Amino acid sequence: MQFRINLNVPTRPEWVQAVLADFDAFLQDHADCERKASAMALSFVAKYPNRLEIIPELIDTSVEELEHFRDVYEIMQDRGIQLSHEIPQDLYMKQLLDVCRSGREERFMDRLLLASLVETRGAERFKLVYEALDEGELKDFYHRLWASEARHGEIFIKMALNYFDESLVYDRLEEMKVEEGKILDNLPIRPALH
Repeated sequence: MQFRINLNVPTRPEWVQAVLADFDAFLQDHADCERKASAMALSFVAKYPNRLEIIPELIDTSVEELEHFRDVYEIMQDRGIQLSHEIPQDLYMKQLLDVCRSGREERFMDRLLLASLVETRGAERFKLVYEALDEGELKDFYHRLWASEARHGEIFIKMALNYFDESLVYDRLEEMKVEEGKILDNLPIRPALH
């Protein structure tokens, strides 16, 4: 059984160039994304308190994402960058949420698979950032993040498999991967994680 997702559409090289051209803006967005990722993991706990098999892992994931936020914030402090006053709407996430079905069980599965896709995309992009940076602490940081996000991508697939048949999970994941690729292809290139 495979837990790692192979994304349908790779990130374009222009995205890395945009990030490197305005790394401060990328760091602000990255911090926002880590806060949202922590909240998302906890939102599963709030919405599905009866899913006892996955609650400990959701809590651990939320804490790890919050630690990532702290680490990004420390980098921002060192560079004299403030957090954003408001977290702008993430068009990528909004469009992915629109792909999720509305039935209670279907939405639960889709939200887990969405989380897996988002974490996997984050891992892919952190790897690209890591590869583009010069040797140093920042490069090391993005190497650690890349590995962590890849693991998170796998965690949410495993969670879905606690509750749904393997063929249903992987069939739906394939459908969502296609939609994620279309969404990504239509997004403007900017110095942001999504």
